[in-house]
Amino acid sequence: MKNGCNRMYDKLKAIAVSGGATAFGTGMVEDLRVHFDALPPDQTEGMSYGIVIGARVSAAVLKGCITGPTRHYLHHYRMLNWLLDQTAAKIAIAIQNEGYNALPVPASQIIDWQAQTAHLSHKMTALRAGIGWIGRNNLLVHPEYGSKIRLATILTDMPMETDSPVENDCGECRKCIDICPASAIRESHREWNKAACLEKLKYFAKAHNVGQYICGLCVKVCSPR
Repeated sequence: MKNGCNRMYDKLKAIAVSGGATAFGTGMVEDLRVHFDALPPDQTEGMSYGIVIGARVSAAVLKGCITGPTRHYLHHYRMLNWLLDQTAAKIAIAIQNEGYNALPVPASQIIDWQAQTAHLSHKMTALRAGIGWIGRNNLLVHPEYGSKIRLATILTDMPMETDSPVENDCGECRKCIDICPASAIRESHREWNKAACLEKLKYFAKAHNVGQYICGLCVKVCSPR
């Protein structure tokens, strides 16, 4: 079984990389299933493994975000989500061809805009898959790319070799606290002011003519290395 798990891990990682993903990991997510609010329990029954793929956000595009998001960043953001969704679909098909179930979860599909919730939390599945840790900005932080990464998840019942969680944190870095236009970021991600962040995102959506709840400022400055 272990050799088969290793074979599929390598095969699926190759699909992810060929599709443009710059991060790949797998983890056990069975205990997270009760938090998949928009996915009925019977839809994910038996899907104890989460495969997480990530695509790196362009630092050059983010440089244009000075006081808030830009139309350029919005387009880039959407294209990365599209790339991840396409790649997730290919991975799901490969799993299905092996006789197992697979559920690709959209990279960015908000179910409740007010609560800012999606089908599941990609950052939490990514945490289990060893992609990174949760930073002060309440986003996933990749050891190399920081928060400059978009994520997608594929749930499956196929036994997988799993990755180990990243043993790291933000250390002394407080760049995201300094740049946050809503003063929503605190010393711990558990103290992140979601309401203040959401209000600023609503403002940016209109004032910066992006029509979507994005910012990019804390993402831009997040650089673990």
